[in-house]
Amino acid sequence: MDAGGGPEAAGNGGIEGSADPCSSGAAGGHRLSVHQIAGGGKAADIILWRRGRVTFGVIFGATMAWWLFEKSGLSFLTICCDIFLILIVVQFIRVKVAELLNRQPRPLPELVLSEEMVSNAAASFRVKVNNMLMIAHDITLGKDFRLFFQVVLVLWLLSVIGNFCSSITLAYIGTIALVTVPALYNKYQGHVDRYAGMVHRNISRHYKIVDENVISRLPRSFITEKED
Repeated sequence: MDAGGGPEAAGNGGIEGSADPCSSGAAGGHRLSVHQIAGGGKAADIILWRRGRVTFGVIFGATMAWWLFEKSGLSFLTICCDIFLILIVVQFIRVKVAELLNRQPRPLPELVLSEEMVSNAAASFRVKVNNMLMIAHDITLGKDFRLFFQVVLVLWLLSVIGNFCSSITLAYIGTIALVTVPALYNKYQGHVDRYAGMVHRNISRHYKIVDENVISRLPRSFITEKED
């Protein structure tokens, strides 16, 4: 599923930083490839199947984890304790067998969190939490009705989906989608952008109708003040 070369790939090799997917073909815009959007590192290679074995391992591991948590009937704590118990026992037996055979056991890598790593993670987490709190503040005060409508719609959809499957299944579906959807989009980007542009224009047209007939008639406290 690696990105192929050729005229079609060259024409569909990137996404322009535009709100309208259809405008990705416009000249003069800055274009980002799917690999760059995914982060551009090893994780992007795995998501786009440039490291096929690792990607397959992720899918296999996610499938096994889903089966253990969903089909075995065991709790999360029980499964985690069993896994750690097996790993500790296997490592203990391996070390003792190596001593009996007068062999030097393989050294285990030292897992140490540096102060810089913890500080960077804490700073990044603080920024994300503050952004979420600012968004929640704007929503609760009615400063952004469009964002309020989007949050309500997403929460309602998640509530409906949660009635049909568990959180473990949702996490599994999300993992599978993470390693399949970007790769498929990277391969069929031109077709997806064309149809996504059509959908975007239709949604914008319908939202404009709702905005003119409903939102614009709401009290000023429910919508963003245009003077700001």
